[in-house]
Amino acid sequence: METQFGLLNTWTQGDIVTRGVFLLLLAMSLSSWAVILLKALDLRRFRAQSQSVERFWSASDFATGLAQFGAQESHPFRALALEGRDASAHLGQEGAGRGRLQDGMDTSDWVTRCLRNSIDESTATMQSGLAVLASVGSTAPFVGLFGTVWGIYHALMSIGLTGHASIDKVAGPIGEALVMTALGLAVAIPAVLGYNTLVRGNKGVLAKLNRFAHDLHAYFVTGARVAAGVRKVVALKQA
Repeated sequence: METQFGLLNTWTQGDIVTRGVFLLLLAMSLSSWAVILLKALDLRRFRAQSQSVERFWSASDFATGLAQFGAQESHPFRALALEGRDASAHLGQEGAGRGRLQDGMDTSDWVTRCLRNSIDESTATMQSGLAVLASVGSTAPFVGLFGTVWGIYHALMSIGLTGHASIDKVAGPIGEALVMTALGLAVAIPAVLGYNTLVRGNKGVLAKLNRFAHDLHAYFVTGARVAAGVRKVVALKQA
């Protein structure tokens, strides 16, 4: 009688624990791939949006430069420019800060604080979902190993009850149990690689965001952008 091996046989011959481990690994794999694809699309969009920074500085006034970013509220560079503009406008209002905690702040500190808050919000948006990849990458091998140990235990128990310990009786059940370890690694490796790739990509976008914040800070505090080759920027025009 021919014995069938493989994932299908592991599923059909496995008990509720084996099937539960298999389903858990499948759910972890689907969730990690969904996060990888969605965050990769977001990263691609952020990189494309960062190309608008130079067009912003080349505009004739702030409003025209802001239009270069488009109307997307999720645009991190647009949100940063708006935050800086609102912070500067707030300080320009007569008596705006009286009786409040920010009374003791000068213009530079107040603008820096507002720009930092915007960067922190963008950072949280970029990092959302990465915890799923980190969790899958660190736990999937152990979930697969648990399935392997459970499968080997039941395989040995079955062999002990039947009293047959020939190689053909041992290799099949033990080999099918080891499949769980391979599945755990197959789930964990893409999650780890995806996590590292996305973290590295996010760092590049955040570096550009910080440089843009530095230039905005100089613009709102001194009236000119501090950057190589750019020495004069038109004064801010209030909307």
